[in-house]
Amino acid sequence: MTDVAAVTEITSEQELRDLLGEPMPRALTKERVRLHERDREWLAASPFCLIATADATGACDVSPKGDPPGFTHVIDDATIAIPDRPGNRRVDGFRNILANPHVGLIYLVPGRNETLRINGRARLLRDAPFFDEMIVKGHRPHLAIVVEIEQIFFHCAKAFLRSALWKPETWNPDALPSHAHIVKSVQRTEETLEELERYYGPDYAKRLYG
Repeated sequence: MTDVAAVTEITSEQELRDLLGEPMPRALTKERVRLHERDREWLAASPFCLIATADATGACDVSPKGDPPGFTHVIDDATIAIPDRPGNRRVDGFRNILANPHVGLIYLVPGRNETLRINGRARLLRDAPFFDEMIVKGHRPHLAIVVEIEQIFFHCAKAFLRSALWKPETWNPDALPSHAHIVKSVQRTEETLEELERYYGPDYAKRLYG
């Protein structure tokens, strides 16, 4: 934005409403506070979600979580638990939860254009009896995010339809360099490119639960 005079910023909710209008009644009435049977079915089919967190100052982070379908454990109609798996140990989202419990989640089901959105308050558990129900490939989680649901609803398909996300004929992963090349390009590492290629190569998937 080099020409500041040409920029028109929205600074109030009224300006926003004047521009976009009011939501349809169905968009307002879809919010719920407890899991419906359809929500449970969606969670049972979903292998992937995104968790948005913020620290005490409002600085945000979004972290992906993935496991076999049904990895999210339903404790009751108002509470779910998400297991942690071995990762990079940055714990950005976990530190945020300790400072600010408010979280937002989006659950995806491959091939489906809708998503399930859950907002609530989170806390971290280092153990609970239901951890035994979240074992995958011998890995029992050392930590789980427990979310007390405050808002839940299904989100429409428009974003996925516009992006054609699930249409393989639109995919072009080779338009980008390998992840090893990206890592070597954007950060300082002691490893050579060849070492990074080996690390992120075929054996990478064998270390997911190790």
